[in-house]
Amino acid sequence: MNSRLYNSPAGRAFDIFNYVMLGILGILTVLPFLYIIGNSFATEAEITERSFFLIPKVFSFSAYEYIFSSSTIFRSIGVSIFVTVAGTLVNLFFTLTMAYPLSRSDFWGRNVMMNMVIFSMLFGGGMIPTYLVIRGLGLLDSYWALMLPGAISAFNLIVVKNFFQQMPPGLEEAARIDGCSDLGVLWRIVLPLSKPVIATFALFYAVGHWNNFFSALLYISDSDKWPLQVMLRQIVLLSQASVGDMANMDPNFVQPPEQSIKMAVIVVGTIPILLVYPFLQKHFAKGVMLGSIKG
Repeated sequence: MNSRLYNSPAGRAFDIFNYVMLGILGILTVLPFLYIIGNSFATEAEITERSFFLIPKVFSFSAYEYIFSSSTIFRSIGVSIFVTVAGTLVNLFFTLTMAYPLSRSDFWGRNVMMNMVIFSMLFGGGMIPTYLVIRGLGLLDSYWALMLPGAISAFNLIVVKNFFQQMPPGLEEAARIDGCSDLGVLWRIVLPLSKPVIATFALFYAVGHWNNFFSALLYISDSDKWPLQVMLRQIVLLSQASVGDMANMDPNFVQPPEQSIKMAVIVVGTIPILLVYPFLQKHFAKGVMLGSIKG
């Protein structure tokens, strides 16, 4: 009956409608990014003359030369990579180790801790109290200030907990019969079966660390420890003021148009984390859905 429905004129028309709509949505999603890339390679004359274009008539790399003209940009890229990798590992460690005991019905105080987690989703101390806590802990001008305050996302924790609850209890019972401790069950049984959800939230956490610049503005005053996003912000501010890092630039270098610099900054800040997605894509769709069924 289902095959007859799919092969009917109405079924084929529905499929065609879906393909057309998905194609339109795909184009609308990719189009802005193509526009940004095209503008990042455009000359000032073309940006002034043409209000919208995807492929510039004349390619100019001046915006990227301006961004990479100083050695500080490479240092900031290294800082961002370190904070992203280390911060994601910190996030996964605390999220997984807290989600597992909360997923067990025999864990004492489970309901109280879950209520505290939910409470943290609804209420927060605010920016100033958080700053005072970080200062009191001596984390200012430290990379830990960019990783520890958001070590656990309450929403991610709940989803991972629900995912652990859906695992057959017989697996854990068999592991304990074989002599596994709680940590052994987590490491040998639970985590190997949790690759989709781990990959998904690793991507979520990594994107958050890579794009985060406000925390660095608040807690990092040493410019040598600025991540890429803060450095790119400084580049945009300098371009708006028509002032560059002239000490590290070629004296004959002509500053590119401000619009091209802004677009190139977006490309430089987006491409690195975008390259990570293909390695996690096969787990991504499955991991988003898992853990979201049961409460």
